[in-house]
Amino acid sequence: MYKEEIQNLIDKLPVEVNTEIQLNNRPPTMANSEFLTNKEQGDWAEKIVLHAINENLKEYIAVEYGRSDSIAAGDDGFAEFYLEYQEELNRIGKKPDLLIFKKSDFPREKIDLNDESIIQKAVAALEIRSSSFLVEQYNKFMGKRQEEAIAECLRLKTIIMEEPYYSLLERKNKTIFQMLKNSTVDTFRDIDFRLPSWSVTEQLRELKELLKELKSNIKILHKRDYLSITPKVEDIALVNRWIQTYNVKHYYLQVFFDKAYLISFKNILELISNDEEEETNFSIERDVKNQQKTTIKVNVKVGKEILGKIDMPNHTSAMKELTRGRLLFYVTFNGGKGYLDQEIFMKDLIHG
Repeated sequence: MYKEEIQNLIDKLPVEVNTEIQLNNRPPTMANSEFLTNKEQGDWAEKIVLHAINENLKEYIAVEYGRSDSIAAGDDGFAEFYLEYQEELNRIGKKPDLLIFKKSDFPREKIDLNDESIIQKAVAALEIRSSSFLVEQYNKFMGKRQEEAIAECLRLKTIIMEEPYYSLLERKNKTIFQMLKNSTVDTFRDIDFRLPSWSVTEQLRELKELLKELKSNIKILHKRDYLSITPKVEDIALVNRWIQTYNVKHYYLQVFFDKAYLISFKNILELISNDEEEETNFSIERDVKNQQKTTIKVNVKVGKEILGKIDMPNHTSAMKELTRGRLLFYVTFNGGKGYLDQEIFMKDLIHG
């Protein structure tokens, strides 16, 4: 059974996941412009996926399921709403944004999402994430940056591996010498060394500066160079709680402004259980932008390009007046269109 597979994978994860977690956080008292813009972008991404599925498929229908309330911190009634939502998370887990149903299962009856037996008929659940990047432009930029860093590493290696620096480095630090001597285009990213503090002679100072420049370029190669799908470790527990309640296959779908990628929750768990994939296809970090929560960053290229093209939305400025008179300005998104890859939808989502 699906829910048992998921629980077994979570039990074997190298990171600790508290599947019994009970949230007891205080409601935030004030929203900000970034939060409102991110929420608008998330709502837009959800609509892009919803329409891409419902306008292209005859046998399946996507239905909005997760919370989509427009209330925000600072609004009247927000504290009550927040505590009610937290209680829901503690009880059934995190609701996915969309549920996918077979139309043939509902020839006449309405899809009543308040009926648990109806929810259990869903063939898939989608957690929609949004990201403010253009995938193709990002990949082009990062590819160029990596190429330039490798070229610079080669140039610096050539200089250092010639006299007078060759003999000087061999004498002063055999570890760095051997590391650099044996390095290739493919292994520069694996090099790391502590920069020496040589300063006695002019040649030593010059060598130190060359090594400093080399280290700077190697550091570029060390940086994560992929866009990611970003479930928090806390989310794993809450998503699992929902899965254990309803036993519906769960997927993450990351929407960028030009493409969208799909990966199953099961595949994420399998991926992060394999330490050979770390750094290449995932990393585990404390995310500054996410309240320092431990976040898993999965390379989107591990997923499937389910929306191969997205038309850019219109974007306009909006204003929200809080009860105490503070004004928040943010961005809203309208329009745009996602182009669904029906083969990937069927193969990787329905039959995945």
